[in-house]
Order: sequence, then structure tokens, then C-alpha cells
Amino acid sequence: MGKIIAITNQKGGVGKTTSAMNISAKMGYLGKKVLLVDFDSQGNASHGLIPFQEIKDTVFSVISEKVDIEDAIVHRMIPPIDILPSDISLAGAESMMEKVGPGKELFLKKQLDKVKDKYDYILIDCPPSLGLITINALTAADSILIPVQCEYYALEGITQLLLTIRLVQQTYNKRIRVEGIFLTMFDIRTKLSVDVSQEVRTSFPGQVYQNHIPRNVTLSEAPSRTQSIFEYDPKGNGAKAYAALTEEIISRNER
Repeated sequence: MGKIIAITNQKGGVGKTTSAMNISAKMGYLGKKVLLVDFDSQGNASHGLIPFQEIKDTVFSVISEKVDIEDAIVHRMIPPIDILPSDISLAGAESMMEKVGPGKELFLKKQLDKVKDKYDYILIDCPPSLGLITINALTAADSILIPVQCEYYALEGITQLLLTIRLVQQTYNKRIRVEGIFLTMFDIRTKLSVDVSQEVRTSFPGQVYQNHIPRNVTLSEAPSRTQSIFEYDPKGNGAKAYAALTEEIISRNER
């Protein structure tokens, strides 16, 4: 049975989608069966890995039960992963969910339960918010990966997210836990990055991965070529960092 991991942080610009794309890709290259669920109406993970003409249906069509989930999933060879794409139509999902009342948090879980056994890992790229879309993702997930940008107020963002996670645990999903926290846009040359790293590791002992993601321009360039970093710049520092982080994530799960 596959493990469902939500990658989330309500702060935008922390490298969440870049991480979802590249961790998924590396898992695929390591021989894992992986489904990447783009659950953000911006659709950046989808458009960063799938040529536009290959997207026929989206996650919104799936959760609104207009399309079967298996028909919407796009199978990629490079990188070797499956993707459930998204687009701007997902922006209307929260109003649809609100009308349902009880069970409004279960839209995504009901669909992922249908395919969970086919994968080793299902990664959900969440939107930068703490609304009903994210609640759906956290209700479906077994655990959460939290990317944290090396900037001031990083801890404040984690604290707010952990309060939401605790609410989801109490109300919707008792089994969910924090998979781990990883640092993004780390620059060893700056005192700020070093200070934030130390502060996060002190505040969350044992939960922060040893490997971090550096500032790297090729990580921003790769999606414009519809590629993960492992196709675009496989020998660069960005690829090396995501490879090491992904191996650490898998190692913790298979220990």
C-alpha cells in the first residue's frame, strides 16, 4: 500500500512545488512507483513536467466525479512517474466543497484510496494556503513534508502550519504526522541561512533532514523546459541536493 505524503507550507515561494516535482522524479529514478498529485490551482507542477497537449483531464474533474481518476492520470517516462494534473478549474473547488457540509474534507481521500495500492509513494503538491483544498490534502495524507525557506519568520510559518495539522489530527485524520522538515534556498555564505538552520533544528530536534536545498538558478529554469532537475542539469548542485534529500526521505521510511 502506497504512502501518501503532502508537501505543504502556507507561505508562498518556499520551493514547495519545485520540491514536489524533483522529489517525485528522483523517487521514480530510484525505481519507486510514484504518483504526483498537483493539488494547486496554479498547476505549476503539471505544466513543469507535462507537455500542454498531454493534459486531458484534471484533479478537479476527478474530485467532482466527472472523470475516473485512472483516466486523468498522465503516465510519464521521463521522469518515470505518474502525474494527476491540475489547472485553474481547481480554484472553484472550495465553494463546491462548502456546499457539501459533512464530508467536505474527504473529496481527495476518496479518489486516492482507489489507486493507493498501485504506488509506493503518492506526493501531493498543496497550495500556499490553509483552506479547504489543503485540509483535503492533509485528510488524505499519511504524513507531511514541510519545506522551509531560509528567511526571517521561518519559524512563525511552521508554527501556524503545525496548529492546522493539530486541528486536522483532532477533527479529520488522527494518523497524520510530520514526515520531516527540510530547508530550501540555503546559502552557506550568509549568516541568515546558517542562523535559520540552527534555529529550526533546535526548535524541532530530530525532525529536520540533514540534507538541504541550495539557492540554484537551474532549479527555476528546469520547469520552463518541461523537465525535472535530473534531466535539465543532472550533474549540478540542485540535482545533487534533491537526490540526497530524496534518498534520506526513502531511507527514513524503509528503516
